[in-house]
Amino acid sequence: MPAFVAAPSPARPRLLIVGCGDVGQRVLKLLAARWRVYALTSRAEAMPALRALGAVPLLGNLDDPATLGRLGGLADAVLHLAPPPGQGDEDPRTAALLQALARKGRVRRLVYGSTTGVYGDAGGQRFDETRAVSPASDRSRRRVDAERRLRAFGRARGVCVTVLRIPGIYAGDRPGGHPRERLARGTPVLSPDDDVYTNHIHADDLARACVAALFRGRPQRVVHASDDTELKMGDYFDLAADLCGLPRPPRVSRAEAAGQLAPMSLSFMSESRRLENRRLKQELRLRLRYPRVHDGLLA
Repeated sequence: MPAFVAAPSPARPRLLIVGCGDVGQRVLKLLAARWRVYALTSRAEAMPALRALGAVPLLGNLDDPATLGRLGGLADAVLHLAPPPGQGDEDPRTAALLQALARKGRVRRLVYGSTTGVYGDAGGQRFDETRAVSPASDRSRRRVDAERRLRAFGRARGVCVTVLRIPGIYAGDRPGGHPRERLARGTPVLSPDDDVYTNHIHADDLARACVAALFRGRPQRVVHASDDTELKMGDYFDLAADLCGLPRPPRVSRAEAAGQLAPMSLSFMSESRRLENRRLKQELRLRLRYPRVHDGLLA
């Protein structure tokens, strides 16, 4: 009788995570058992922690394209969560990544974590992903440049690129990701007449959105990775204060805020929008664990 020969097990798909910080590590925990996950990092000291989470760490720097030579042909899918540099209105880091990936045509899916800041101020309007971008800062213009490069790469090379436009990320176990720290400092928020609508996503739901996009994202598609909350910024911090048993933050006019807050904080207080998230639910078929910030803050 011939010896039994087991059928070879199918090779695990390969994922490259670029920018494996808090959200990337949450994705890694979700996929490490089913995928062979590579994690690009520019810090050698981060490699043991990534290895402990189940990744194959790769040392490379998006600011030094010569260090990215190993990326071509490495993975079937890429999750790009690395931010652009801190200056200019273009994103050379994304350009360097795409140049490395283009050397061999293995990548079939690419998911990019962008920002809802690409819309600029919408005056509190509610809208979906078909709205034209209107970035009001170099920070947002760099994201628009990255999106443009990625979608062009997808069209030219037959890669399914999904752009997740992400609002404010929060989680109790995320560094700086819970409003209690700001509340404890007594940082003011805008008075109701000057206040702006903000949007949110829990870090765990964002990680699950990334995974859903890797499996079900449509080619060259933009998706709002946002929860169902519809709150103004001051009301959000009031809610968080009540849940944490802390004093509500002081309310100030926009003119007063200009003299008390850093330019970055003021820029977030200058943009008001409400995001539709039907694509997240219908196309990516994501069921939010924390559909409201109330749920996520309690968790």
